[in-house]
Amino acid sequence: MDMLVKLYELKADPELDARIAEQGITIRRVLAPELSALTAWIEPRFGSGWVAEATVATMRQPPTCFIAIRNDELIGFACHDATAKGFFGPTGVDTAARGNGVGHALLLTTLLDMYAQGYAYGVIGGAGPMEFYRRSVGAIPIEGSDPGIYRGMLPLAQPSGISNSDH
Repeated sequence: MDMLVKLYELKADPELDARIAEQGITIRRVLAPELSALTAWIEPRFGSGWVAEATVATMRQPPTCFIAIRNDELIGFACHDATAKGFFGPTGVDTAARGNGVGHALLLTTLLDMYAQGYAYGVIGGAGPMEFYRRSVGAIPIEGSDPGIYRGMLPLAQPSGISNSDH
């Protein structure tokens, strides 16, 4: 099921930013030359469908994909405007880095970028952890949206199930 977020009500979270910084984590927009490193990281964790979406988001100008890095290692990513305009996702955090606010920080950074680019609302496509999105950014379910835009998608494009996803 998809979820809807009022982007115009979101604010930066200085406490979350401080928590992320204290862990030595940097969240920033991906650079096009990092595409190979990004997709090599995504593929074994989340599958080829998300590689395709992250590639589209990285090739936009400016890129609409953000990454989380700790000690020069990629630990998470989040994108928007990959499968459809106004859509958040995909997003994923390495299993070893979960529970430390990385997913929340990537979500908020990406949604605030959507707002800065002129969107009033954002759609979280095929929202997995719905309670996380509800709690983190006040997202609400869009009734009748399952399977939504992903209807009829080729099986090879589905996340591989290698890791639990944050999409």
